[in-house]
Amino acid sequence: MIRAIIVDDEPLAREKVQLFAQSIPDLQIVDVCSNGHEALTSLKKTKPDLVFLDIQMPELTGFDILEKIKKEKLPGIIFITAYDEFALRAFEFHALDYLLKPFDRERFEKAVERAKEIVSSEQNSDVTSQQIRSLLDSLKKETQTLERIIVKTNGRIIFLRVDEIDWMEAAGNYIKLHVGNEAHLVRETMNNIEKQLNREKFVRIHRSTIVNIDRLKELQPWFNDFLFQIFQSPLQHNHLRMKHTVE
Repeated sequence: MIRAIIVDDEPLAREKVQLFAQSIPDLQIVDVCSNGHEALTSLKKTKPDLVFLDIQMPELTGFDILEKIKKEKLPGIIFITAYDEFALRAFEFHALDYLLKPFDRERFEKAVERAKEIVSSEQNSDVTSQQIRSLLDSLKKETQTLERIIVKTNGRIIFLRVDEIDWMEAAGNYIKLHVGNEAHLVRETMNNIEKQLNREKFVRIHRSTIVNIDRLKELQPWFNDFLFQIFQSPLQHNHLRMKHTVE
């Protein structure tokens, strides 16, 4: 029997994994976690063989969790992601499995079958732990150069180039990405996404606002503030005005 925990901040994603897991006789879900802090506690308490681990979560990401436990013996990991393309490349390079949201039952069962091989022998577990640590080292080098963001909209998945974003603003537990006349919501925090952006191109001018300086047309004094004018697209002459106090 393979003992597993689920770590995902989205309720529907957690329920989906639980539902699919019920059809696999030798897979037992021993705990379900909605954030990284719960996951750290559960990992120490349950010592699972396998973890279904979401990557993008507020406060502690999936990678943050692995960083905190990497000195210990790591369980088998099935990554769950709907976000970073660099992560997908890294998983494939290191032969680690992942589930790309939205995934179906067939893809889930294939991932579990691969995980069984990983946790079936101590030797394979040691090799996998080394692969995960190597993955973390690779991701550290790439987190400052995020190139694309996966955005779900109207039942579609869009691979949005970061360079196309004019500016972004905090919107509760989400970030609103402004691209020309369009706006897209992604579940992320300003602090996390700021760490992944190219700082030569993106500047945080306010605690809730980041701008693409390549898209800036003009900066004007406005009493104690500044007025930023941003082109909506290279082919449009009209522009969007934002007024924010520079802190």
